[in-house]
Amino acid sequence: MKATKTALAGVLVIEPSVYQDARGFFLESYNQKVFAGLGIPDNFVQDNHSFSERNVLRGLHFQMPHPQGKLIRVIEGEILDVAVDLRKTSSTLGKWHGEHLSGSNQRMLWVPAGLAHGFRVVSATAHVLYKATDFYHPECERTLAWNDAEIGIDWELDEEPVVSTKDSRGQAFRELQLFE
Repeated sequence: MKATKTALAGVLVIEPSVYQDARGFFLESYNQKVFAGLGIPDNFVQDNHSFSERNVLRGLHFQMPHPQGKLIRVIEGEILDVAVDLRKTSSTLGKWHGEHLSGSNQRMLWVPAGLAHGFRVVSATAHVLYKATDFYHPECERTLAWNDAEIGIDWELDEEPVVSTKDSRGQAFRELQLFE
């Protein structure tokens, strides 16, 4: 497995070793010892599976308190996965990173606790799996506005995205309580 740093502190692109032949492929998507060696010693307590259609945009979500680190991967389809740094003392506060994850490229994105996370489906449909380091606490869920001009995320849109009512009511970056 290979980890590549991104421009956001602590956010990593993970490329698993893929063993492919005429029958298909095999890959190890998670191994606690290997991930600790890559600098991700966190324990995961919950797995989530999301299915969405083209141009659905989910996020940008985070929990406060009870922040979740997330290990995201796509098993079918393609997404533009985005993380935004909300850590008050981080050198990359308010910055974002986008990464194309797909069933074809088999990359994963590690988003540590203290960042907002969201994605837009690029393909016809997508199955997204992610591991979380803390349990989901609905009362702690917060949403950063996906279209916040101050953050300026390039969602690579050619039409308006499909956004839930909850996500369309996300807060502006300037209004957020940040992580210490």
